[in-house]
Amino acid sequence: MQRIGALLVLMLSVLAVGPASAQTEVQTTWNCKDATGRTTLTNVKAETIGKDCKIVTQERVTIVPAPAKPGAKSPSPAGFPKESASDRVASKAKQRDTIAKELNQEESMLADAKKKLAEQESIRSGNESNYAKVLERLKPYQDTVEVHEKNVEALKRELTNLSR
Repeated sequence: MQRIGALLVLMLSVLAVGPASAQTEVQTTWNCKDATGRTTLTNVKAETIGKDCKIVTQERVTIVPAPAKPGAKSPSPAGFPKESASDRVASKAKQRDTIAKELNQEESMLADAKKKLAEQESIRSGNESNYAKVLERLKPYQDTVEVHEKNVEALKRELTNLSR
């Protein structure tokens, strides 16, 4: 019996603490007619001014503040390390160097892919009397060239965006 009493006291204390941060307000909905006879339904008190309004519903609504979002920014604590202007410049330079290296690699892979495609285009075997078979054989090489071209364009775009 003592356990039930203790449990009851615990539950009541949780209930008393829980809604303390919540607010209760009355939500009212009005049906209003304006001077032209047009009917509107609203829950905004200011929209009822100067109109013939009747209450449609009135109910109590409990408003509980939303929990903080996981990505929400909170203020930095005092003395928290900040990035200086020189650190930002150095970081941007390092990023630019990395992208430039990737661009050089991608351009060399593009040149290699174009060379392989040209080699394949010059080869004609006897069993490819149908031109569709030739296109089918060349398709993977053309796709590789296209992928590398798109990568080069994207890296150049990134470099120009970093320069701004």
